[in-house]
Amino acid sequence: MAGWVTHEGQAFGLPLENVDTDQLIPARFMSTPRSAGYAGYLLHDMRRRADGTLDPDFGLNSLPDASVMIAQRNFGSGSSREAAVYALVDAGFRVVLAPSFGDIFASNAVGNGLLPACISPDAAKNLLARTPLHLKVDLDQQRVVFDGGAIPFEIDPVWRLKLMNGWDDIDLTRAHLGDISAHAAAWQDRMPWSVPPSL
Repeated sequence: MAGWVTHEGQAFGLPLENVDTDQLIPARFMSTPRSAGYAGYLLHDMRRRADGTLDPDFGLNSLPDASVMIAQRNFGSGSSREAAVYALVDAGFRVVLAPSFGDIFASNAVGNGLLPACISPDAAKNLLARTPLHLKVDLDQQRVVFDGGAIPFEIDPVWRLKLMNGWDDIDLTRAHLGDISAHAAAWQDRMPWSVPPSL
């Protein structure tokens, strides 16, 4: 995946707490291969009327270019399904701003280039009241800038590094290859008896 430092885009507000992974993508779509794309399944049941047609009153249906989602606490709770992140990414989202996230969801998000940025409950309330609006998200400065203000956000420093560089866990390990090799060489010098002979 490609790394990024800043992202500018339109924000969609979802003023709900405890949005779980089954709401993000209902389980009945789990048999669809990823290659088919999951964008159409994002918030599927929220976005549609009982007859299956899109509800024009649901904000996301009128914001096809939205790339930042603002929600309330405990976003992405529930199951560990990575498809919830796939649905967001396939629909064009790069950032989710919320006061807290489900742990597994947040880890899956970072692994797919999606920023789970923790903002204060008051900041979430303020931004939700302003949506839709245009935002600039700065990973380096850890802040969100919008017309009339800016707010900070929190992100695990290792996750921040991975997102900025486009790294997965293997890339993160490779970034320390020099230190790993030096440690291995020093260990072999100090305790050669602990290293099995080469075959």
